[in-house]
Amino acid sequence: MLSGCLSGGGGGSDSPPAAETRAQDSREFRAELPATLPAALAGTSIYFGIYEGLQGDAIYSVEVPDGWDGDGLVMWTHGYAGETLGLSLAMPPAAWRLAVLNAGYAWAASSYSANWYDARAGIEDTNKLALNFVDYIEQDYGERYTAPGQYLISGVSMGGHIAAAAVDRENLEQTMFPVPYAGAAPFCHAEQNEFQWLGDYTRVMMEISGYGDEDYSRFLELAGEFTDFGSASLITSPGPMVDALFNQLPNGWPNWASPKGVAGERLVAIAENLTGGKRPIFNIGYATPLQDIVLGTGGSDGRINGILLKSMYGNEDVVYRWTTGPTPTAEEIEFNESLDRVSADPDANPLRDDGVRWIPLVNGDFDVPVLTMHTLGDFYVPFRHQQLYRERAEANGNEDLLVQRAIRAPSHCDFSDGEYTAAINDWLTWVNGGAKPAGDEVLDPVVVANDNYGCTFTVGERAGLPACATPP
Repeated sequence: MLSGCLSGGGGGSDSPPAAETRAQDSREFRAELPATLPAALAGTSIYFGIYEGLQGDAIYSVEVPDGWDGDGLVMWTHGYAGETLGLSLAMPPAAWRLAVLNAGYAWAASSYSANWYDARAGIEDTNKLALNFVDYIEQDYGERYTAPGQYLISGVSMGGHIAAAAVDRENLEQTMFPVPYAGAAPFCHAEQNEFQWLGDYTRVMMEISGYGDEDYSRFLELAGEFTDFGSASLITSPGPMVDALFNQLPNGWPNWASPKGVAGERLVAIAENLTGGKRPIFNIGYATPLQDIVLGTGGSDGRINGILLKSMYGNEDVVYRWTTGPTPTAEEIEFNESLDRVSADPDANPLRDDGVRWIPLVNGDFDVPVLTMHTLGDFYVPFRHQQLYRERAEANGNEDLLVQRAIRAPSHCDFSDGEYTAAINDWLTWVNGGAKPAGDEVLDPVVVANDNYGCTFTVGERAGLPACATPP
């Protein structure tokens, strides 16, 4: 999970900064194959090895169906792997893997040569692997495959950011290893707005709880005591800020489903507006441990934990609202005037002459079929990213090449096997000249707020969620 305040949004100037060293540049990562490697599926051959990436060595994984002769390659881009120097083998979800192989495609994945939120290394290392995996397998295994006749890319979370950015025009032009991807399937994808969201919500919480005059660096202290449970750090002892806004469970932990008073209710409403507006499953996702994870990103300086040299976060133009009418109320105007405002450094994330930006932008400027999925309750990487993607695609005139699907699930990248299978099959058919798949409307607030929104492409039932009135 992301930690530290990953906040920011803008693109920066048109030239790289003067020679300076980011914290990321001094980190030395280790690429080692595990003692036990995943087995090939029936009817396939699987390969693993080490190759030279952007920041150092990276690990590759490749699986090829029997009889494959360059029929097509899908690059898998994995999500955020944490703040650790050891690089991990990247393997896609089982349902994704099966769908790709059953369609006759090979797949390949890179560990990337760096962890932290290094989407730049993700693009460059993935592209280099796509272009060279045939040589790597020959060098390591003595087997020679035909180079692919078609390249595709798909991933989740930060990997979704990488997959979406990889087909965006700016990154196609800036990458050191141009790959002519014929399509992309970014799922639950993050992008540059992710860092804006994390900074916005945590700063709003400080203000609305009555602690807006405190320095933002005190955020975690005011939020409470976090306890590491392996998969996530949760607040087990609420601090004064959280205590002012939420009631507690019997064990003393914060009850995210029980906001206190007007301030607590307004925070929930602001969060709903910031993450995509009124929609099914939002309140359920809001009350999950994703809340703790989002709060755990608060308080740092907007350089994305050393990925940037300068702060990418700015909120000077953001209007925070807990109502949905055409204009802010007097109370909302007063709240916005009292909130601390900061500006992003225009040189935080510049264009570079040695590859893509440190944080590659997703501008919605693509000319190949793109199919996405996103869960409605995801409070960590919110559904709002899909709305921004649609708006940018429309601004670039390529909205007909974007299909988006809303999934009724409360967590992050919480897709069923059936959802992966349907999405991959429909996307591959479309990429290869078949019918354009159906998708969901994401911008019409009336459509998104309907109780049955997301029913069309949700496969399987999740316990505790409201059922669709008419199951698809």
